[in-house]
Amino acid sequence: MEEVVPQSHPYVPRDLKLPSYVPVVLSQSTIVGVYLSSSLIVVSIIWIISGQFQKISKIDKLLMCWWAFTGLTHAILEGYFVFSPEFYKDKTAFYLAEVWKEYSKGDSRYAARDAGVVSVEGITAVLGGPACLLAVYAIATKRSYNYILQFAISLGQLYGTAVYFVTSLLDGDNFAASMFYYYAYYVFANSFWVVIPSLIAIRCWKKICAACTVQGQKKNKLQ
Repeated sequence: MEEVVPQSHPYVPRDLKLPSYVPVVLSQSTIVGVYLSSSLIVVSIIWIISGQFQKISKIDKLLMCWWAFTGLTHAILEGYFVFSPEFYKDKTAFYLAEVWKEYSKGDSRYAARDAGVVSVEGITAVLGGPACLLAVYAIATKRSYNYILQFAISLGQLYGTAVYFVTSLLDGDNFAASMFYYYAYYVFANSFWVVIPSLIAIRCWKKICAACTVQGQKKNKLQ
């Protein structure tokens, strides 16, 4: 029987083959700190810009911030992953490569280029990212498709997250280097794309139903 030789990487399963793997250079605190700082800057800029538009509620301002944040995350962070299949070989300490080397400790399917993960992330980056940024514009300019667009994107995010978790469960749910990475990266980091899209979808559903009710009442009065 052929002996399984452990690979020189921190991921699970230990026999995952990642030829020419280059260890993470940046510290965890640096990687997380840069992401949080960048996100805070984006949110702050959008919040300030949203104040230039008249009659926009605080909830809509917060939604503009959310859609800008998640849209750029999808397009830039996830987009890099999709189109950089050998990020684990990067020797330059390029930030985006370092992010995915670190995150793979919580879900090694990223380093392994799991077909399901790549598919979900690809659709999210190419379609979801631009759609989120369009939602920022739609809210600011009060476009008629505002709520429908937000509802559709939220359902897409919920569907993508569900596929992400379910495929992991079906494959054994054993892709984290430790329980810390499992709960910090795999569970906690992704929970935002379950809770927030759910709340937005519910709000948009109510808004759309209310609009349809008003429209129906107007038609009845004209008859």
